[in-house]
Formats: sequence, C-alpha cells, structure tokens
Amino acid sequence: MDLGLLYSGGKDSTLAALLLDEFYDVTLTTVHFGISDDWKHARETARATGFAFERLELDPDVAHEAVERIREDGFPRNGIQHVHQQALEALAADSFDAIADGTRRDDRVPTISRAQAQSLEDRHEVDYIAPLSGFGRTAVDRLVEARLDVTVGPSEEIDRADYEAELRAIIADEDGPAAVAELFPDHDQTYVTGVR
Repeated sequence: MDLGLLYSGGKDSTLAALLLDEFYDVTLTTVHFGISDDWKHARETARATGFAFERLELDPDVAHEAVERIREDGFPRNGIQHVHQQALEALAADSFDAIADGTRRDDRVPTISRAQAQSLEDRHEVDYIAPLSGFGRTAVDRLVEARLDVTVGPSEEIDRADYEAELRAIIADEDGPAAVAELFPDHDQTYVTGVR
C-alpha cells in the first residue's frame, strides 16, 4: 500500500518513515508554499535515507493565515497547527492509501485529535497513521541515536523543510528579523544526514 508521510527532513519524520517502511511503500512528502526552496533540504535527506520523495505546494494564503494567527497570539502554536491540518488535508486528497506524520505522544504542536483523524479517514477514504504517537521524546531520542546521523542546533541555524522555516521567512520579510525572535521561542531543530 502507498503511504504519504509529511516530511521535514528532521529526526521525528525520518524515524516514522523507518518504522512504516516495513508495511508500506513510503513516499516522503514535504509541504511548502513556494516561498523558499527549503524543501530541497528534505529532498536531500530523502535521498540519503533511500526513500521516494515528493513535494506538495499549498496555497500561500494558508501560510499568510498562519502568520496572522501567530501575530495575533504572540506565539506560533495555533499558526503551525493550522498549517499542519491543511497539509494533512492536502496529503489525504492525494492518491495515497494511507497518510502519516511524525507527531509524538508529548508534542504540544502539531497534534491531531482522534476526532480529526477519524474525520480525515472518513472524508478521504484513507488511513491516518501516527507511528510515533506512543513514543515520548526520550524514547524517540534513543531510537534516533541508534539509527540516524543527525545535526542538531538552533532553529535559525539548521537547514530544514518544516512549516516553521517558511513562516519565519514571511515574518522576517514583512516585520523584520527581530519580530521572528519575539514570536518564536528558542528551540533546537534536527536535520537527518543519513541512516546507520
């Protein structure tokens, strides 16, 4: 069965791909808005890990709606959640038998409720799978350490293809780099460079 996995090139989505590969024909799918070419980082990781890769371009209006939410809230959670839900909708409307993401049990954002998952499945006749939903951060980190080569660093320094990169780019372009620092808390990102 064909499965499309929302893919950023980071450790969580790469680990999800490895877990799903036993049962599905996995295609790593990076969603972007055409604002930057950050999606290429995910393509490189897909090549390094041996998975098929696709990119799916969402309407830039989705990104601008997310940015407005981030500005209104003063933090990124609801904006990123909005983008993730739109990305899952677009992926579910594609030709896959199943869709997945790399959300973990203890993620604060993005998250998908049971009702949202069932709605996706019912409306699109597709299976939604969150293979890491039973794993906490420590368990994921142990598995990643054993199987993946990963670069870790501050969000603004790590090459990646997640939603946040393009949202940050819009805010920096429209409001200046200082606005990005005000709206996004400091945190580390990961970029997978290979499989052990």
